[in-house]
Amino acid sequence: MGIFSRINKGLKKTRENMSGAIDSMLHGKTEIDDEFYDELEEILVMGDVGCMTASEIVEKLRERVMKKHLRKPEAVKNEIKEIVAEMLEGGEEMSLITLPSVILVIGVNGVGKTTSIGKLAAMYKNEGKKVILAAADTFRAAAIEQLEEWADRAGVEIVKHRADPAAVIYDTIQAGKARNADIIICDTAGRLHNKKNLMEELAKIYRVIDRELPYSDRESLLVLDATTGQNAVNQAKEFKNVAEITGIILTKLDGTAKGGVVLNIKNELGVPVKFIGVGEKLGDLDTFHPDRMASRILGMGDVLSLIEKAETAIDEKKAAELEEKIRKNKFDLNDLLDQITQLRKMGSIQDTLAMLPGMGKKLQGVDVDEKQFDRLQALIRSMTPKERENPDIINPSRKRRIAAGSGQKVEDVNRLLNQHKQMQKLFKQFNGKGSKKKMRRMGFDPSKLGM
Repeated sequence: MGIFSRINKGLKKTRENMSGAIDSMLHGKTEIDDEFYDELEEILVMGDVGCMTASEIVEKLRERVMKKHLRKPEAVKNEIKEIVAEMLEGGEEMSLITLPSVILVIGVNGVGKTTSIGKLAAMYKNEGKKVILAAADTFRAAAIEQLEEWADRAGVEIVKHRADPAAVIYDTIQAGKARNADIIICDTAGRLHNKKNLMEELAKIYRVIDRELPYSDRESLLVLDATTGQNAVNQAKEFKNVAEITGIILTKLDGTAKGGVVLNIKNELGVPVKFIGVGEKLGDLDTFHPDRMASRILGMGDVLSLIEKAETAIDEKKAAELEEKIRKNKFDLNDLLDQITQLRKMGSIQDTLAMLPGMGKKLQGVDVDEKQFDRLQALIRSMTPKERENPDIINPSRKRRIAAGSGQKVEDVNRLLNQHKQMQKLFKQFNGKGSKKKMRRMGFDPSKLGM
């Protein structure tokens, strides 16, 4: 079954998330009354927004509805978004005021702490900064080895040894001075069962950092798992009692996690969310933007983040060449391979689709088979350059060779070739006379796309 068939089949099995529930409620109501506010509050609470935060949102909405004399439920969705965005303010892009600096990354085991450190390292390295990691979680077995793997992926240095955590950080700072490092990112023990020990350990680490100029500037980022809902807020409260938390990294927002927990964390703790983890790859760490997060929570998509991912992943020169090929109806399998490769650079296909307005709700419960793209790439790479440029020459014996070379069946080769022909026919329609009318009949409005 092709990838698009899988998506269409899955869409029939969707379940509503918070954004879908809000949409349904707004469409089903004819007036803004007490029942409307009660339903909205219940939906927010079910979406991992805490009771106090949900009540505050509803009260703010009541005030705006009265002030602006709003009458229809459909008119309040943007008002809800603005309220949510305002409550999330303070989570702007993290700027380290003075370089060099030390970033302590704190959190319980299993929340994605080590993964987040690797992503942070890659992000700062891509910005041209010299980064060194400190393997200061000497408590958990295999923690150092896991951090080492992420250091290799990010292409940054790491300082490690089985000593006291503060000693590891001290040695890393000395290495940073010798190598002119801009940022030192420190892993720390992921435990809360013994607050006294953790408090003493962090106090010792802070003392080491504060006396080691020029690395006296520090950030303490707490990593929380968005899928744990209110438990994440409780963890944050516990850590805030023993550590000087300056920001939060919220992970696992690529799955079924309800984004409402972000609101709860910000409202109850007063600590800004700095970054959100949206996948397992190195590039799957996004800077937190209040307005974009509000859109995601309420099912309005996250188009700006999608554009930023596309700008990073897509080669403009190749895009222009592809446009010319499509115009001349010369789109071959090399071009298809390039498009799949660039699309996958943007991260998870499901997460990318979910950034489109309205798609978040439809994709709930849909399992997009990422391996389908692996199989397509394997098929194309098993072809000769001439076969990619001219698929019409692929006869039965060539199909058998391609199938064997990619570890797949002849039927898979046939399916790929048929899909390519369908794409060529579609592009030909769009390039012919009356193409705009044809596109509108198919459900596209070219004028809305600037075409």
